[in-house]
Amino acid sequence: MLKRRSNSYGRARDSSNTPPSSTSRDEEVAWEMRPGGMLVQKRGENSDAPAPNLRLRIAFGAMRYEISAASRSTFGELKKVLMVETGLQPGEQRLIFRGKERENVEYLDMCGVKDRSKVILIEDPASIERRADEMRRNAKIQSAHRAISDVSVEVDKLAEQVSAIEKSISNGVKVAEVQITTLIEMLMRQAIKLDNISAEGDAVAQKTLQGKRVQKCVESLDVLKISNANVKPVVVTTKWETFEPPPTTPQWEIFD
Repeated sequence: MLKRRSNSYGRARDSSNTPPSSTSRDEEVAWEMRPGGMLVQKRGENSDAPAPNLRLRIAFGAMRYEISAASRSTFGELKKVLMVETGLQPGEQRLIFRGKERENVEYLDMCGVKDRSKVILIEDPASIERRADEMRRNAKIQSAHRAISDVSVEVDKLAEQVSAIEKSISNGVKVAEVQITTLIEMLMRQAIKLDNISAEGDAVAQKTLQGKRVQKCVESLDVLKISNANVKPVVVTTKWETFEPPPTTPQWEIFD
């Protein structure tokens, strides 16, 4: 930026010899370099002149957008407008104009952006990697939920069998020991499946809950196994009743 000090006569004056006048005072003029190399007076921040709106063509991969923005807007402000259209946060965006990535503080008109200019939008590579990591993490969590749900269904079925065995033993009916042993083995298989599930988030609580259910069923079967051994088999005796045949009266047939 260049500055020029001038007075009303166009040349420097000695303030010690010439008294100040209301019509002659020092003023500063700020200059700035435009993209084409032209030196122009710097635009004042409080300028009342309305900034013209530009229609910008935004290319984002295969998507195309047409955005309206003031010519005095910055690329950072343009990113905020694009956030509504693309869903990308300003920090996840990179704007390319004339083959160069533009900074947030750069003004559109100062960079030579005109009406119908094309601006390329790309997503920040670090943001893409973070999104990919998040997708992989979500897929892993969903897979864990499905696996835990499958175990829960199997445990429900096995728990019903445990209840049936408990009811039989409480009624004094002895259950085959192999039935209890097989049921314990099936429950332990579900416990192994749970151990192999890598859970995150709320899936950890679900995994812990199903593990406690399996453990409770196994402990119940261990107790029932002891109780079942003490059940005495019921011997059913059949009492036979004899009946005397009714007396038979001979019938005689008469022949002529």
